[in-house]
Amino acid sequence: MAVTEDALSAAFTAHRSHLVAVAYRLTGSLADAEDAVQEAWLRLSSLPARGHAEIRDLRGWLTTVVSRLCLDRLRSATARRERYVGEWLPEPIVTPADRAPGEDPLDAVVRDDGVRMAAMVVLDKLTPEQRVAFVLHDAFAVPFDEIAGILGCSPAAARQHGSRGRRALADADPPPRAGLAEQREVLERFVTAMLAGDVRAVAEVLHPEVVLIGDSDGKARTARRIMAGADKILRFFQGLLKTYRPGAFASSRPVVVNGDLGIYTPTAPGGDGYRDLDAHVQTFAIRDGRIVAIYDVANPDKLTRVPPAS
Repeated sequence: MAVTEDALSAAFTAHRSHLVAVAYRLTGSLADAEDAVQEAWLRLSSLPARGHAEIRDLRGWLTTVVSRLCLDRLRSATARRERYVGEWLPEPIVTPADRAPGEDPLDAVVRDDGVRMAAMVVLDKLTPEQRVAFVLHDAFAVPFDEIAGILGCSPAAARQHGSRGRRALADADPPPRAGLAEQREVLERFVTAMLAGDVRAVAEVLHPEVVLIGDSDGKARTARRIMAGADKILRFFQGLLKTYRPGAFASSRPVVVNGDLGIYTPTAPGGDGYRDLDAHVQTFAIRDGRIVAIYDVANPDKLTRVPPAS
């Protein structure tokens, strides 16, 4: 019996959250992830009835299709990254801070500890083959025999790619996700101290090995290079308070960024010697109760999906 279009659509929708999670972990781009998932639907829906009948495991079939599409995007992204101005961060998944988790595919994606920004940044250092093998096997339990088919290599080579990716993640040792209560307490201390200009309080909340990574592609103002050390970052933020009009940061609001608390700062006009303020999304990694990494996304191309204030 032929599968009706409604039944096929319902079956695909049941796997959509999983597919978005796979594609985002593989590419670090929500736009690329959604494109890959949509392309997988088009390929599925265009199959003849015989093709549908030959699919024994729809979830596995769709995961393979999406993974191959993402592998192509990862390989083609190398040249684009070479032309990118400054540091590159994954496209943040921004959701409202006051909304209870629902069944939206993005809500399901950000629940996974592996999509926190600290972990996604490490994944971006892997080769496309290492990233695909590691993510599919360790995060989604895809057997190496199937991964080998996606990569076009032997199972042994696929296993080696996965092992190298796993080792790279272990060596980088990204901070684990702190509990939301701890995140909220640390973030409130940081913001309060910064706005008050309390240098000592800011220093107390920053880890001695703290880094700040900005992403703008030259389209907005942020740090062009990785900034390391509490003193440098403190001076950087002090400079910001003098660069922008008093009260420019008053419209900042808490958001959830890849499952962690963060801050969204909308644009604000300058004038009278002050610069115009670009929109920013910042999220943080916490280690030992202090901020050890600040991720500042200012590239407007990566902030088109920030939800409006409620």
